[in-house]
Amino acid sequence: MSPPFALPAVLHELVRTHQTFLTYAAIHAHTLDLTLPQFDIILTLGNALDMTFKRLGEKTLITKGTLTGIINRLEDKGLVQRVASKTDGRSQIVRLTAAGKVLFEHAVPEHLDYVHRIFKGYSPEDIATLEAALLRLRKSVIAGSCDGSGKLVDGVDGWCAKVKDVCKHYQDGLDDVI
Repeated sequence: MSPPFALPAVLHELVRTHQTFLTYAAIHAHTLDLTLPQFDIILTLGNALDMTFKRLGEKTLITKGTLTGIINRLEDKGLVQRVASKTDGRSQIVRLTAAGKVLFEHAVPEHLDYVHRIFKGYSPEDIATLEAALLRLRKSVIAGSCDGSGKLVDGVDGWCAKVKDVCKHYQDGLDDVI
């Protein structure tokens, strides 16, 4: 039985919407002389005292190799600093500098206003419906890909656990799906 909608069109629109949103968000980040990943780091660190590279990568979904370069560039701009971990000599902690904190305090309200413009034609009910549909889709992707053993249906070990680990940083309650 085929679905009652054109699946490729839905997926195409989902990807196009994602790309369009990233472009939209990047426009604002560029007004701050930042790339979107750099801005993501500023936003993430501004909502925390400091973070290890590992935790920062988990929160932003930026890979370790890419994260190092982004942190280097933010250090060059004087927005973040690295300090040695007091509890683990192998780890470094990343935190905002005073200039980074000023940028965060200035940029967050501005960015939220900028992003809210997208949704000005949506009612609170529309937003709730959209959020529920996207959460349902994400859960379906995870559930449809896992066979219950922690393996991807095509046999890739650990995929389900990795996706579940990433998702736990954004939405609890996925345990009942996998």
